Amino acid sequence: MNLANFNELSHDEAVKLLSACCASEHWVSQMVNDRPFANELAMITAADEIWYHRCNETDWLQAFEGHPKIGDAKSLAEKFANTRQMAIGEQAGATLADENMLQQLATSNEKYLQKNGFIFIVCATGKSAGEMLHLLQARLQNTKVDEISQAMGEQQKITILRIKKHIHDAQWQQIPISQLTTHVLDTSFGKPAHNMLVKLYSMNGKAWQSIAQGLTNIDGRVADLLPPVHILKGGCYKLVFDTSGYYDGLQIKTFYPEVEIRFTISDASHYHVPLLINPFGYTTYRGS
Repeated sequence: MNLANFNELSHDEAVKLLSACCASEHWVSQMVNDRPFANELAMITAADEIWYHRCNETDWLQAFEGHPKIGDAKSLAEKFANTRQMAIGEQAGATLADENMLQQLATSNEKYLQKNGFIFIVCATGKSAGEMLHLLQARLQNTKVDEISQAMGEQQKITILRIKKHIHDAQWQQIPISQLTTHVLDTSFGKPAHNMLVKLYSMNGKAWQSIAQGLTNIDGRVADLLPPVHILKGGCYKLVFDTSGYYDGLQIKTFYPEVEIRFTISDASHYHVPLLINPFGYTTYRGS
């Protein structure tokens, strides 16, 4: 299917397709009503604008209910049959996990649910079970307000990936990546820093609010802190790098338990904030 085919779907057919991408009925109805989309960028931009500006907490929570818990094979088979195949692909890392890892995921998922009232939402595509557990345990430290914000971003990433799967014959390569990216290099080894937790905060009034987090990949990069095309409003932000956790994993002592980089965003351009780290020093700059 291409975008022209999607624009020509009947109302009911379009609702069915979009409902498999996001379980929020309001988001789906707004997307259907906003057709036709001139191009792929217009469609994803509309998906973002509707999600963040025309939906409310009730809609977001309804979308979260459309997912099985990470690693929960039983609910995947029973309750979520209509999106089962997509969810299996997205959670491939969890399906390969051993019993001990699945138990840890189940226990942490239950703690998260009891604390926040909704399940842990993460864009699981490409992530191992260990990486998902790392992210889950880190997000257990957040407030419910923080978690709604983070879950919204993760849901939007999932939604866009599912749209791309359904409308596969399209020019998705033209869609911009996350507005904010980072890259961590460990100068003590001359290699990328893999599996370092990175958290993004925004200044909300006089307090910092956690809005996104990720783990550096094998190349030391976090390229998807934000959903595609989503633009941060102007203001003060910070990235916090868990250098202690990273060096603990290497059994190396570090002078800096974490590195905090504050910066300002003033427009819709791309912001790249690299970090050069070693156990006794660090450097940062605005990259490209």
